[in-house]
Amino acid sequence: MPSIIKSIKQQLESLSAAEKQIAKYVIQNPDLIPNMTTKELSTKTGVSEASIVRFCKSIGMGSFKSFKLALVRDLTIAEMNITDVTNLKKNDSPYDLFQKVIQVNKFAIDSCTDSMNKKELDAAVATIKSAKKIVFFGVGGSSIAAVDAHYKFTRLGYHSITSTDFHYLLTVIPYLQKGDVFIAISTSGMTKDVIELAQFAQKTGATVIAITNLDDKSTLHRLADINLCTPNVEQDFRIGSIPSRMTQLTIIDTLYMSVFHQIGAKVIKHYHDARKEMEQLRR
Repeated sequence: MPSIIKSIKQQLESLSAAEKQIAKYVIQNPDLIPNMTTKELSTKTGVSEASIVRFCKSIGMGSFKSFKLALVRDLTIAEMNITDVTNLKKNDSPYDLFQKVIQVNKFAIDSCTDSMNKKELDAAVATIKSAKKIVFFGVGGSSIAAVDAHYKFTRLGYHSITSTDFHYLLTVIPYLQKGDVFIAISTSGMTKDVIELAQFAQKTGATVIAITNLDDKSTLHRLADINLCTPNVEQDFRIGSIPSRMTQLTIIDTLYMSVFHQIGAKVIKHYHDARKEMEQLRR
């Protein structure tokens, strides 16, 4: 049973008559709510849109959007957490899993809105824009985001570095200096290799930007100069970092597009030159 539904049931008696009407509909049709607007739910329940907003606040949600995201998360964990090893015994067809992958990834990306701090994002873009050298590092599934970021920022003309080799980066980091950036990517924020390299980078004067789950208890979250937080969208026991990878790539794309938006005029000629060369090399 989704936890948000349990919470609504527990608070049912303390709700107003209109709110109870909404609560009963939600309990009976939890899977329909995420695709509804307040107007549609108002029509289905026979109450005003204002009552729906009050209902969300009464159950501890700041808005209808937050309520839908919380409900989708619970439904995802309860029914569609395809990365959880406990779900391997389910008899899902490939097309069923295709639909679930879409739902899981959509939820993960939507959840980024709630975990991202605008000021931290602005600070990250400003810092990266003025950097001379950028190092990206992640382990396991997070290394995919690091490679993607390295490729994108190389195209923008930055001295961009990445590697999955911990010892290689130990030889690179001493050459960082104030104004350079080390971008540490870790879902948990507890990966030892990532933390050690981030701490080493800070000693050189480089700015450490963390792409990690929103968790004040994580070591990476605490030590980073700037935190670009990802939502916690996966269980501890998983067979693949599918939704977490989507959130990391979404942040990388945001950084890339934000910097490109500010310096695009300086690099657009190089983009066109590269494009022409690629067209000539086609067989």
